[in-house]
Amino acid sequence: MSTGTGGTGTDTGTDQRGAAPGGAPGPARQWTTWAPVAAVLVLAAGWGRDLPGPVVAVVGLCLIGSVLSAVHHAEVVAHRVGEPFGSLVLAVAVTVIEVGLIVMLMAGGGDKASTYARDTVFAAVMITCNGIVGLSLLVAALHKRRVAVFNAEGSGGALATVLTLAAMTLVLPSFTTSRPGPEFTGAQLAFAAGASLCLYGIFVAVQTVRHRDYFLPVARDGAAAGDDDHAPPPTVTETWWSLGLLLVALVAVVGNAKLVSPTIEDGVESAGLPKAVVGVVIALMVLLPESLAAVRAARRDRVQTSLNLAYGSAIASIGLTIPVIALATVWLSGPLVLGLGPLHLALLTLTAAVSALTVVPGRATLLQGGVHLVLFAAFVFLSFSP
Repeated sequence: MSTGTGGTGTDTGTDQRGAAPGGAPGPARQWTTWAPVAAVLVLAAGWGRDLPGPVVAVVGLCLIGSVLSAVHHAEVVAHRVGEPFGSLVLAVAVTVIEVGLIVMLMAGGGDKASTYARDTVFAAVMITCNGIVGLSLLVAALHKRRVAVFNAEGSGGALATVLTLAAMTLVLPSFTTSRPGPEFTGAQLAFAAGASLCLYGIFVAVQTVRHRDYFLPVARDGAAAGDDDHAPPPTVTETWWSLGLLLVALVAVVGNAKLVSPTIEDGVESAGLPKAVVGVVIALMVLLPESLAAVRAARRDRVQTSLNLAYGSAIASIGLTIPVIALATVWLSGPLVLGLGPLHLALLTLTAAVSALTVVPGRATLLQGGVHLVLFAAFVFLSFSP
C-alpha cells in the first residue's frame, strides 16, 4: 500500500526539504523559513492600526509569501506522514485559522456582520468543490495524460459528506419556520452544530483508519500509486520544524488577510458591490495554500490527493466552523444569518448534480474540469453582480 503524499515532493528527485545532500538548507528554500516569521512580525506591528496604502501593499506581499511557505511546509509534513493524513493536516489547519478569522470579523462587525459566517463558508464550498476540483482535473488531464484517475469510493463519500453538511447548515435555515428569516433558533443551531461535528468526526475516522485505502492516490490500473518518484522522507526533527512553521505561516496568512480586509471592505463599499464579496475575497486568500497544493498534486498525476484537499477542506470548513460559531453566539451580539438566498441555492444544487456526475465514474477528462471551472466563474461573477 502506498504511503504517498500527493502534492508532496517535486517532479524530480530533488530533496523534498530543499536541502543540499549534506543536510544544509538549500538557498531556494531558505525563504520558506524566514518568510512566515517576517509576516508574523509585520502582523504584530500592524495589528489594530489604520494602515496606509504602501503598508497594505507590504502586508499583501507578506501574505503571498506566507501562502507559498504554508504550501511547502505542508508538503514536507505530508511527505512524512503519508496520505490521507498529509492533506488532512493542511485542511484542518487552514480551517481552524479560518474559524478564528470569522469570529474576529463577527465580533467587530455588529449587525452588519450577521452574514459573514454564511458568506465565507459558502464561498469555501464553491471554491473547493468547483474551483480547486475543476482546476485539478483540468491540470491532470492536460499534463501528460488525457484522463484524470481517482478513487470513486473515497471521493464519493467525501462529496456526500460535503453536500449533507451544506444542506443542513446553509439550506435548511431558509426553510425553517420557527424564526422569521433565514435563521435557526437556538435549539436548531445547537442540533446543526452537533450533527456537523459528529459527521466530521465520522468522516475523519473513515478517511484515516477504517477505509484509508479509499483515499490513497491510484495508478492508471486502479492500484495504489507508488512512490518511486519521491525523494526520501524528511526526518522527525525536520517534520516537527515544518509543522511549527506551517502553523506560523497559516497564522500569518489569516492575520494579514485580516489586516487587508478593511481595505477590501472599503473598496467593496466604494465600488457599490454586495457585502458578500468581502467573504469571497477573504475565502480566496485563505484557501490559496490548499489550492496551490492541490494543483501541484494534480501535475504529478495524484488527483486523489487533490480531491482529498478540496472535499476535506469543505468538510472541515463547515464541520468545524458551524459548531464554533454556534458556541460564539453565546457572547456575540446580533443575528446569525445562515440560510442561502435563491441564487446561491441554485448554484449549490447545480454544483451537487455536476459533482456527483464527475465523481461516480472515478475518471474525468478536461470537460469535467472545464464544467466545474465555469460554475466557479459563475459564482464569482454573480457574487460581484448578483
